Amino acid sequence: SHLTATLVTSILGAVIGSLQIGYHTGNINAPAKIIEEFFNNTWRARHNQSISDHSLTFLWSLSVSIKDFGALLGSLGVKYLADSYGRNSILIVNGLSVVGACLMFASKASESFEVLILGRLVFGLFCGLVMSLNPLYIQEVSPTNLRGAFATLNQVSFAAGILQVAGLEIVLGTEHDWAMMLSLSLIPALTQYVILPFCPESPRYLLINRQEEIKAKSLLRLRGRAENVFAELEEMKEEAAHTQSRVTIQDFFKKRSYRQPIIIVLIVSLGSQLSGFNAIINYSTKMFQAKFDQAKYLTLGVGAVNLTFTLVAFFLMERAGRRRLLLTGFISIAVCNLIMTVVDSVLHLVPELRSLQVLLVFCLTSAYELGPGPISWFIAAELFDQSGRPIAMAFSSLLNWGGKFVLALLFPPLLQKICGAYVYLLFMTVALLAFTFTWIRLPETKGRTFDDIAEEFRGAEGIPLHNKTVFNTFT
Repeated sequence: SHLTATLVTSILGAVIGSLQIGYHTGNINAPAKIIEEFFNNTWRARHNQSISDHSLTFLWSLSVSIKDFGALLGSLGVKYLADSYGRNSILIVNGLSVVGACLMFASKASESFEVLILGRLVFGLFCGLVMSLNPLYIQEVSPTNLRGAFATLNQVSFAAGILQVAGLEIVLGTEHDWAMMLSLSLIPALTQYVILPFCPESPRYLLINRQEEIKAKSLLRLRGRAENVFAELEEMKEEAAHTQSRVTIQDFFKKRSYRQPIIIVLIVSLGSQLSGFNAIINYSTKMFQAKFDQAKYLTLGVGAVNLTFTLVAFFLMERAGRRRLLLTGFISIAVCNLIMTVVDSVLHLVPELRSLQVLLVFCLTSAYELGPGPISWFIAAELFDQSGRPIAMAFSSLLNWGGKFVLALLFPPLLQKICGAYVYLLFMTVALLAFTFTWIRLPETKGRTFDDIAEEFRGAEGIPLHNKTVFNTFT
């Protein structure tokens, strides 16, 4: 499809939000020891004694995971914003990013770790909204044959934010500058205020949700060529004719044609978030610090691998398809976690294996970003019709952020106190379950229109998808 300036600007303007989220996913990890010392000094100034190790571990886990809890809460507002203010309501929620960054910056000056935690909670609200609104908007303004690739740019931007932290850590991850490092997301946040007002609303939303007559010239701004515009308009009108005008949350979970897609979203989302990647991203510096003097450079390597394989996924998404990339990713993650268990168990006997452990971290990161990482955030938008799509994205966001929150909160005690190296077997089990379900149930959505996919689910009530000869499941 022809790429127009309007289409490219709209997509890039939207994914700047994901850049901010990626940045704040990694920036708390980078100066970990310095921020823990800030917690300790603050506690000592108030109580005239050092904080206990147990309390420090809890405060650190809470600081890391509270963003994901905020995102969990933010996800609840996706349907209201998407339906009431449009798919391009990202601009409205951008203020949460600004407020959160300012609070994090003020935490050092105010000598209050509570302000830091509050700032991450507020920013988490922004995360929960944007990681649903972004793929929703991107998929509805994109042409069908580039829909998955453009949605993957959301994850590319997210990974670029993580890598940006790893680079800045070397310069700003110091006792003097760590608060400034936490607030640098203000720059992309303010950039969005400049770009997004010029980005058009989703024509599909205006036609189906608002019942507004869409003129061909408004869609032509996004497409550039007239020959496909009228066909796409007809496809939108056909979807509108098949779409229930309003779907409540109760209707969403009761509707028979939604049951298969709901289960698919549940398994793919939780399988992606609970398979170990988020533990590595949140705690990689601390993991490496126990074994390497220059841990920050290894964290930079994780960020580079992360970004590289999201770019690989971007180029493969419309060639290999969603299903094949998910299957490859999940089975590779399971293998990496199995080997990680063995290596971590014997590391104290064979210290030379620590280099292999770093390699496994890189491999697991690449497997995650090859498929499960990007696809888990946008697959819900492809499996549901227009009226169910906002609730589906909110549901997907709840699952993704809920999985991140649970893992960020529980991984340190699981690794240090309960399971030890065997925690990776839990991750392996989750990945294998997700692989098995994806193999049996997930259809291929590559190159199919929204209405085409919805029609298959409407006609597949009570019929296992893998037995339907007309459903292009395994190609």
